[in-house]
Amino acid sequence: MTGFFTEWLQYGFMKHALAAILIITPLFGLLGTMIVERKMAFFSDALGHSALTGIAVGVVLGSSDTNISMMLFAVAFALLLNKLGSRGMAANDTVISVFSSFSIAVGLAVLSKGGNFSQYSGLLVGDVLSISYTEILYLAVIFAVTLVFWIFCFNRLHAASIHRTLAKSRNIPVRLMENLFAVLTALIVMASIKWTGILIINALLILPAAASRNISENLREYHFFSILFSMFSGIFGLLISYYTNVATGPVIVILASIIYFCTYCYGSRIQ
Repeated sequence: MTGFFTEWLQYGFMKHALAAILIITPLFGLLGTMIVERKMAFFSDALGHSALTGIAVGVVLGSSDTNISMMLFAVAFALLLNKLGSRGMAANDTVISVFSSFSIAVGLAVLSKGGNFSQYSGLLVGDVLSISYTEILYLAVIFAVTLVFWIFCFNRLHAASIHRTLAKSRNIPVRLMENLFAVLTALIVMASIKWTGILIINALLILPAAASRNISENLREYHFFSILFSMFSGIFGLLISYYTNVATGPVIVILASIIYFCTYCYGSRIQ
């Protein structure tokens, strides 16, 4: 019986996938808390959709590595959204929705020219089983950078999210903090999208944090439960997908959704 549940460990691609999930899920759990608190769900979703446009830009420019164009476009896209949103000319969700719709339409138009979109369709759902050892190292570096950012910038960013004017009065560089967080989010989303998928990456960012918010009483619990729910969904989603032969990303999202509904019901009952 034990062999049945551990047989997947003999496959190298499963070990790589597990290592990637052990890096990606706590990263998403941590990042997701601030995305939820700052009401940036639309923002992260738009970033995911912009991946297609970034790839399209690389294709048009004849780049041999579309990952670079995807990263650069995502950073520029994130900074542009931040700048337009800060002007207050329209609701943030409206601005983000307009640019998200435009970017994904441009990306689809370029990549589908000549019927070539099929070679990029895998990005829609992702494939964590295809990750390599080198790519795992890249994710580990991003995880380390995120931890450093969190240690030195979280308090300032959190203060800015609570009250921008008060934060400015305390000499906190609010605009810089917001731009740094936007760039970090863009880089993490783009670095992970190949394995998580464009259609579900936002759910992986939002659901664990939203579930944690339902039952947490302080910031420490908020971060702890978000990381815990994210890692639980990722690890068990990988195992379930292996034994059921279903795509890993959607299974992880289903588990995270179940956790959210359970915490929502529990939180509603104790209030």
